[in-house]
Amino acid sequence: MHKGFCETFCLGVFVAKNKMNLLNDLNMIAEKIYIKAKTVEEAIQAAKSNGDNFCFLAGGTDVLVNKFQGTEEATCLIDITGIEELKNVTTDGNFLKIGSLIKLDDLKKHEAITMNFPALLEAAHQAASPMLRKTATIGGNILCENRCSFFNQSEFWREAVGYCLKCEGDVCIATGGKKACFSKFVSDTAPVLISANAQLEISNENGSKIIPLESIYTGDGINPRNLPKLALIKNIVLPLDKNFKIIFKKLRPREAVDFTSLTTAVSIDQFGDIKIVLGGIDPKPVVVAGSMNDKKEELIKQALKQSRIVDNDYYSRAYRKEMITVFLNQSFEELK
Repeated sequence: MHKGFCETFCLGVFVAKNKMNLLNDLNMIAEKIYIKAKTVEEAIQAAKSNGDNFCFLAGGTDVLVNKFQGTEEATCLIDITGIEELKNVTTDGNFLKIGSLIKLDDLKKHEAITMNFPALLEAAHQAASPMLRKTATIGGNILCENRCSFFNQSEFWREAVGYCLKCEGDVCIATGGKKACFSKFVSDTAPVLISANAQLEISNENGSKIIPLESIYTGDGINPRNLPKLALIKNIVLPLDKNFKIIFKKLRPREAVDFTSLTTAVSIDQFGDIKIVLGGIDPKPVVVAGSMNDKKEELIKQALKQSRIVDNDYYSRAYRKEMITVFLNQSFEELK
């Protein structure tokens, strides 16, 4: 076959395919709904009018990536970045309120946070990359979708390897089991916040309420949070009268971009109460409470026992389990 004909034919196929892709993209865009809300009430009303087929959009560093990968299928995006009341850091008596739309990179600009919760700044600084931290919000980070090396791939990859429980398959590829998904909880800031007894101020169609941050995580890798679909996080609420000292550590292949393979936050307050919080090794935060009178070996043993680690990460299950002991021992030494 003549070379010129081959080149012309191949170019024609390329153009035809790209025209088809463009038409498909235009059709998809036409089916999408974008709403920019100016108040919490407006955002909730917009969500209510779209049933279950919506998602809130703040920094977008998680949502938009998931949409490109085909793991987020909502056709209605409700942009909440224009809601000013979610961008404040205030003190209310013995509590610090951090608006859910505060960007991770902006946490360091607030003296009340730098003075009372420096570990939160460290956790935020180790999230993602410098550019992403200028966009990602603290509310989005604590709601970061659970991840698994067999799920967070392109649609083509997931189809080729075989769909898992988290994407309408019938088996967990990481374990071979058919009953439970072990996609891992990967928020960087939530372990520190939980170790400091953080609560959430939540708004939905029925009004506002305050709940413990820890309570929103289910331990189910498929449905990792039990927040009502219409709920919006207004503030993260932290106590100022405990004088927490918190040690934060994170394991990941690279210093930037990579999600956590293991996160530990160990806190002690002025009364000697200790809380260990682990991330990256279970579908929900692993929490162990104790006191300075407890043997650290027993607290570490409890943490290991509660951790459901599976091989769904860059690092092996055995290595991550070993690093739990290493990180916790180091943290206890630094708390002295």
